[in-house]
Amino acid sequence: MNFWETLPRTLPAGRQAFLCLAPMEDVTDTVFRQMVAGAGKPEVFFTEFVNVEGMDSPGRDEVTRRLRYSEAERPIVAQIWGLEPSKFYEAAKVIKTLRFDGIDINFGCPVKDVIKKGACAAMIDSRYRTQVREIIAAVKQGVKSLPVSVKTRIGVKKVVTEDWIGFLLGLDLAAITVHGRTAAEKSEVPAHWEEIGKAVSLRNQFKSKTIIVGNGDVESRAEAEEKARRYGVDGVMIGRGIFKNPWVFDSLSNQSKSKKEKLEMLVEHARLWDQTWGETRNFAAMKKFVKIYVQGFAGAADLRAKLMRAGGAKELIKWPAV
Repeated sequence: MNFWETLPRTLPAGRQAFLCLAPMEDVTDTVFRQMVAGAGKPEVFFTEFVNVEGMDSPGRDEVTRRLRYSEAERPIVAQIWGLEPSKFYEAAKVIKTLRFDGIDINFGCPVKDVIKKGACAAMIDSRYRTQVREIIAAVKQGVKSLPVSVKTRIGVKKVVTEDWIGFLLGLDLAAITVHGRTAAEKSEVPAHWEEIGKAVSLRNQFKSKTIIVGNGDVESRAEAEEKARRYGVDGVMIGRGIFKNPWVFDSLSNQSKSKKEKLEMLVEHARLWDQTWGETRNFAAMKKFVKIYVQGFAGAADLRAKLMRAGGAKELIKWPAV
């Protein structure tokens, strides 16, 4: 049942790595993942971040909508974050019943308010090792046969790749995604891919079966394959690169898309968003996607400004320029 083991692995001869779409808050909901799947599907999808404490609160309905997915998105991994091992256990049991393909623990989010709580990337600090062990054990107990993975960074304020990744490799995880920056660096400096390569070397040294996925500054399939060959990762995760090109995972298309194709995809996205969420979500959440499609052609800036004034999905779809 470990789908990670069925994915193509990078070989010295240059066999391409598998690709993943990064989990991104308020971006990678089921609607956007379905759009990406239709444009050029990656080998692995992740949900948005899901808070385990929120899953057991009065606001649980708002939290658990993040776990909605379609069969077109498989394999689909639920990503969770939080503080209490017991809450991780309960969340894992729910995710198991929802028939996800895997579960991923967020030890990488660098948001200050989250760090202050001692969650996500804060747990890279050695003070939290006991808590990290307990969280991973709780998730494994909750999902039983589903593969458990981790997404993390190379440090909080300073680089501690060997210490932190070495620790994680001893916890028998199915996969570790390494974002090549510290939490303090956020996305403001180039990713340290040499540190991601160091994680691969540690894995090999330990003779671990854990899959290593690299993440940071990759904007095309060609770049992903180059990184895989150079640093030995099994897979590559693309995050912000999707904002520049929703077709980034399409291995057959290396040409830029026409204005017509981009606007058709925007309209399709708006229709699916309306069909999926209707009045249950603020339309402002949809507007952030306009820039993804309305760029790279004459008049794009003016059209974006007009579309951002749309009061809802139906109005956006009917806009004459679209």
